[in-house]
Amino acid sequence: MDFARTIIVLVAIGSLVALPEAMGDPAPGKHRIAFINGGPEAPNELNIAAFRAGLAELGYVEGRNLILDVRWGDQKLDQLPALVSELLSAKPQVIVSTGGPSTARAVANATSSVPVVFITGDPVGEKLVPNLAHPGGNATGISVMAGDLEAKRLELLQQLVPRAKRIAGIWNPAQPFGEHAFRNTEEAAGRLGMTLQWWKVRNAAELEQAFGEIANARADALFVVSDPLLGYERARIVEFASKHRLPAIYFWREFAEIGGLASYGTSLSAIYRQAASYVDKILKGAKPGDLPIQQPMTFELVLNLRAAEALGVAIPNSVRQRADAIIE
Repeated sequence: MDFARTIIVLVAIGSLVALPEAMGDPAPGKHRIAFINGGPEAPNELNIAAFRAGLAELGYVEGRNLILDVRWGDQKLDQLPALVSELLSAKPQVIVSTGGPSTARAVANATSSVPVVFITGDPVGEKLVPNLAHPGGNATGISVMAGDLEAKRLELLQQLVPRAKRIAGIWNPAQPFGEHAFRNTEEAAGRLGMTLQWWKVRNAAELEQAFGEIANARADALFVVSDPLLGYERARIVEFASKHRLPAIYFWREFAEIGGLASYGTSLSAIYRQAASYVDKILKGAKPGDLPIQQPMTFELVLNLRAAEALGVAIPNSVRQRADAIIE
């Protein structure tokens, strides 16, 4: 993690912990919450920090009235059931599932009684809940899939790099929402006069193979479809794009913060704070099935001027003025 960002996060969380209990109005008693993410810990440090900060804002502080049990799947899907079972054996009041549909499915298969708050792509398509408004059962949470977001991201790429006509695209067909995102991107490319050549990436090995082929494809730009796996591999993807001078727009701001040209998407920190608010409601007696699935309503555009200069991209003023954050 970037040192300066680490300090900011730790100071923020430290400040929250130091605030008086009157700041929040937590459910009385001591609480145990389980948290599982199917990915690796390092790329998710800021996310769980945001979750902890959200809990602290609501009055739940580890060492005082909260025990938070955390497990990381490290992208080893076969180990998820055992990790979930281990967490459930401690009898948590709520289990929080993040890191995509594989984790959410492992949790859903393991319990129908412990309240679940998940962060995933398309909970209806993943058959976690029957509908967004009334999920029913023991689960609720946040859907990070947002309609035509991929199309809007592709439009932004064209505005950033008008010369880009041949686009190398990476997507993960193993994700239930991947097909939907793929189709949206294809339709947008047709409207924009772009040609997309696709590489399917289901794991790190396939990503490495895609890099070798894309390097020889003479593409004008790179487009990465939203996906947890590809998000975890962001350092490798940004390094590859920089090395081969491929302008790209990404789906998490963390890509832009480590050297990517631009990102447009929902704020992961805001989503993890939202998850904390649903945990609070459940601890205070709300039934998960009565809480509608939340969806992101705001999206942020982040531009990296240093990356733009290195790539020879002149960012139009019209795009700069729309940016929520500019990295200089």
